[in-house]
Parts: sequence; structure tokens; C-alpha cells
Amino acid sequence: MMKVIFLQDVAKVAQAGEIKEVADGYGRNFLIPQKLAILARPGVVVVELERRKKVLAQAQAEAANLASEFEGKEIVLKARVGAEERLYGSITSADIAEELQSSLGLTIDKRKIELAEPIRQLGSYEVAIRLAKDIVPKIKVVITEEETVKEAAGAKGKKAVEGKKVTKAKEKRKETVKEAAGAKGKKAVEGKEVTKAKGKKKETG
Repeated sequence: MMKVIFLQDVAKVAQAGEIKEVADGYGRNFLIPQKLAILARPGVVVVELERRKKVLAQAQAEAANLASEFEGKEIVLKARVGAEERLYGSITSADIAEELQSSLGLTIDKRKIELAEPIRQLGSYEVAIRLAKDIVPKIKVVITEEETVKEAAGAKGKKAVEGKKVTKAKEKRKETVKEAAGAKGKKAVEGKEVTKAKGKKKETG
């Protein structure tokens, strides 16, 4: 066995900065050549521990800042719904991460979104995002029904009919105004004719 300091996270083995004992072959043939770890010598260990302390402090500060951006935010996802408000399919942590990016511009690894199981029903859900061991902001995820093509077409058709009604009403109003103007003009002409007739009668008299 040999003791090494991990320079990078290695899944299911160790995180960057950790000092662990590993098999000689694994350390010499894989970890060290791939620059994932270095041999843990006394002087190096002290330096690495100090470096790791600074890195962790910085990571904590960044996580705290990021948490303030996520805390209390709300996103809405639409889905097709069947009987008893159950979804066709489900909403996963990947869907939530994608919606956070597209609607709020917040980028997060889907693995940090703590969803015990995919969401399969309409409703409002509180979802935690684990940014660090003790930094876990919560967001609100609202699942609503997606408008079907048929409903969208119906709404569009209804709007078109209403539009036609408005147009017809405008045309009718224009005709009424035109008729009123015509009647006014006719009355004016009749008035002139009456005036002329009176004048002619005076001349005859």
C-alpha cells in the first residue's frame, strides 16, 4: 500500500485534497501517471493540507453566494396530463436543471438537485439543491398542465371568430355613419329645394 494526496476528485475513491492509502499498482500505474494524485511525502502533506484549506474556504464562499441566487426562486414546468392529474412521463432533476438555465439563467449540475424520485403529478413542490455539505438552498417547482394542440387550435379559432365579429361591428358602424351622412346630405338638398321653391313663389307673386 502507498499513501497519496488526491489532486482531483476520483469517483467513489476520494475527493481532491484527501490523503488516502491505495494499492501500489493503482497509485503508480494509474493515479500518479494521470496526475490525479501525488505521493504523500511529509513536506508535501503540510503544503497540500494548507492549500486544501484555502480551496475549501473559497468553495464555501462561492457556494454561499450561489445559494442566495437560488433560494426562494420559482420555476414552472408544463407537462401533458392524464387521469387524476397524473403526468404522461415525469419531471426529472435534469428537466429542473434545464428550466433553471432557460428561465432564470442559473446553471446547476443536475446531480446537486435533490429529488427523491421523478415528479409524476401536477402541483407545487419544494426542491433542495445541495451546493455544499451544509449549504442547501430550496426552490419552488410548479408543474402545470400543458395546453394540447386541440385546445390551442380551439383558442385560436375562438380568437379568429371574435376578430371577425369586431370587424363586422366596425363595418356596420361605418355603414350607419355613411347612411347618416347620406340622410343629412339628402335633407340638405331638400332644404335647398324648399328655399328655391319659396323664392320662385315670391317672384310669381
